[in-house]
Amino acid sequence: MKRLLVFRFSAMGDVAMTIPVLHALAKQYPELEITVVSRAAFYPLFEKLPATVSFIAADLQGKHKGIKGLFRLFRELHKQKFDAVADLHDVLRTKFLRWCFRLTGTKTARIDKGRKEKQKLTRPENKVFRPLKTSFIRYQEVFQKLGFQFPLHFSSIFEQAKADTGQIISVTGEKGNDTWIGIAPFAKHKGKIYPLPLMEQVIDGLSQQPDTKIFLFGGGKEETATLAAWEKKFPHTLALPGKLRMNGELVLMSQLDTMVSMDSANMHMASLTGTPVISIWGATHPYCGFSGWNQSSENTVQTDLSCRPCSVFGNKPCLRQDYACLYEIKPEEILQQIKTVLKRRKS
Repeated sequence: MKRLLVFRFSAMGDVAMTIPVLHALAKQYPELEITVVSRAAFYPLFEKLPATVSFIAADLQGKHKGIKGLFRLFRELHKQKFDAVADLHDVLRTKFLRWCFRLTGTKTARIDKGRKEKQKLTRPENKVFRPLKTSFIRYQEVFQKLGFQFPLHFSSIFEQAKADTGQIISVTGEKGNDTWIGIAPFAKHKGKIYPLPLMEQVIDGLSQQPDTKIFLFGGGKEETATLAAWEKKFPHTLALPGKLRMNGELVLMSQLDTMVSMDSANMHMASLTGTPVISIWGATHPYCGFSGWNQSSENTVQTDLSCRPCSVFGNKPCLRQDYACLYEIKPEEILQQIKTVLKRRKS
């Protein structure tokens, strides 16, 4: 087998979780040409992979939209004569594409998302509370079905070439001996967002520390406004929206001493750079298999409630209606965990 096609269209965090697996696969099989199809916005995640990994942008809102668009995408891809297709998404779009390739005799394999296991873990009563396979393992298993056996070895997207800090210095300034801390306070769903008034207390505590600079990650109109307000309110704090693109954010993340993040794409992006991430979990739980790459469970901040996890993605309304899973986490706990991680980094 010489040419392998890989699908994963969204979401950003899930796409980011493919990187360690694709890196390990490419290293184990240097003769294998791997082509990843995803959204153009995610390309920076793949830039630092080995040269045998290429990227094709799927225009799912344009020329590749709908059945006709997907069939056009199939015809474009089929011309490249791939030997096998790995579907790391298994949604309607990729099911259709997989079906098209199967009709041409191309070998295919798809991800097992473990839906039944996750339902048992997140149901309101009689939970089967145990850690499930991570997405990294589930992705690896897809390639194993196609005959590829390889260990999951990966440290950072910058392990082959050092991050070019020259592209961010005009925004961040020189680091010198300062401590740099990233904070990514947002997520897609309310059940995964630490209450903003409590996060303000965390930022307030950090901003009073000497030789410390805080970088606020986020996007979107409301998020940008919140981060801009915090930048004005707290010293030594910089809101990043509009200042760096994704590749610049990845470089900055690689320079952080630690990142504080929700269960979100930023958690996964920082993990790809080898930076220790302090992750805050509410409605979701690391047992669902979505923790950041190679992150220590000691850096997980969460409450021990019998109703957790109530959701795989954090998109369901709180059954208690009080989001105790998030409100019961005290800012002091997060500040103490930051202190612990920084001490560990310096020892």
